[in-house]
Amino acid sequence: MDSSSDEEEGHTFVKVVSEKYNPDNFPYCRGQGMGVVVLPSPPGSPVKDRLNLPSVLVLNDCGISKAGDRSEVAAFCAHVIELDLSYNQFKDWGEIGTIVSTIPHLDFLNLSMNPLSGAELEPSLAQFFSRVRRLVLINTQVTWDTVHTLTQHTPELEELFLCLNSYDTVVETQTPCPSLRLLQITDNQLQEWAEVRKLGPMYPGLGMLVLANNSLRTVEDTEDTLQGLFPSLRSINLNNSGLCKWQDIEKLNFFPKLEEVKTMGIPLLQSYTNQERRSLVVAYLPSVSVLNGSLVSDGEREDAERFFIRHYQDSPEEELRERYHVLVSKYGHLAPLAEVDLSPRSATVDVRWGDRVEAVSLRLEQTVGELKKHLKALLQLPTNGMRLFYIDREMCAVLGPEELKYGCRALHSYSMRDGDEILVVPRVKNRCSSSES
Repeated sequence: MDSSSDEEEGHTFVKVVSEKYNPDNFPYCRGQGMGVVVLPSPPGSPVKDRLNLPSVLVLNDCGISKAGDRSEVAAFCAHVIELDLSYNQFKDWGEIGTIVSTIPHLDFLNLSMNPLSGAELEPSLAQFFSRVRRLVLINTQVTWDTVHTLTQHTPELEELFLCLNSYDTVVETQTPCPSLRLLQITDNQLQEWAEVRKLGPMYPGLGMLVLANNSLRTVEDTEDTLQGLFPSLRSINLNNSGLCKWQDIEKLNFFPKLEEVKTMGIPLLQSYTNQERRSLVVAYLPSVSVLNGSLVSDGEREDAERFFIRHYQDSPEEELRERYHVLVSKYGHLAPLAEVDLSPRSATVDVRWGDRVEAVSLRLEQTVGELKKHLKALLQLPTNGMRLFYIDREMCAVLGPEELKYGCRALHSYSMRDGDEILVVPRVKNRCSSSES
């Protein structure tokens, strides 16, 4: 027998299915939601007598490059709903089409990480994908022509994943895909809004656009243009983009149905604290109810809008954005908040141990337990071998020493001040004696 043909046959879809889902490797499980169909192998098939095939087939990273016998694929996959073929070696759309054409109810198809960059997809073959609603083509390097051929033949397509395909431009098509609701096109090289703009007419029903990890520099176009560009867009992810102007954030308000935005890791926000970033973006986007995955409450919005006014109220008049004047008309001019010094406090106290006295500077945000660790090195006593007493120099005649019993209590809660004293007393072990009755 020809060993090379055996090797080639060993990487067919049919053979991998028969090996992975035979009863020895994939026991038949009963119960709601298991979706397992026990099928006899096709007549004359070299595989085992029966296969336990779930409706969700996961065949990622199996070295598959060919379909195998079409009749056997049809026998195995008639009930399949989801198929994961990622991280395989498919280079030919014909082989993929042979598999897909035999799955009448296929809803989800994952072809990620297959080397399809040089493969052409003929329209006659693309019709076999017509039932797919979710299609994943991550890092396949498929061309835009192939993408368009697929979307033109998938009238029910709702979700499309085109990440990591090295796109620096978007090639337009005259045949839109109105059914698409989610487009994830992260980790490409899209920098210009002129390219992103092309996606609107191509996918007019788009509700979620994920552009994270592209170097998008700006959001261009006028209010009227943006309102008509993505009329159904509810969510946009701009994480780790190149946006660096507040005007870009403001223009997101022109998408009429936008309610969720992600803006983490953009240059514009790098100079602010986390709280300042969130407050400013919330104030700029009054219609957005979810920011960076977290719900914006009414209370948070009011706090953010008030912060916005105080943040900008000392800026020159010519630099104030329209949003500032809108919020001032809502809340009026606000007095600056009183400044509170939240920097770590310290006090220098006398630590007394026997006849030894040493002045020690303490960070008052540390706990009693942390103080004991500090004194362990200073006094050469184990932490469980010492008791600490705090003596307030002004109140000691009235209150007396107060033992620092609780290891998790912060020192500042004792109102320590310079000149106070901490008395260290070695802990004496209790000795219990027993007497005979």
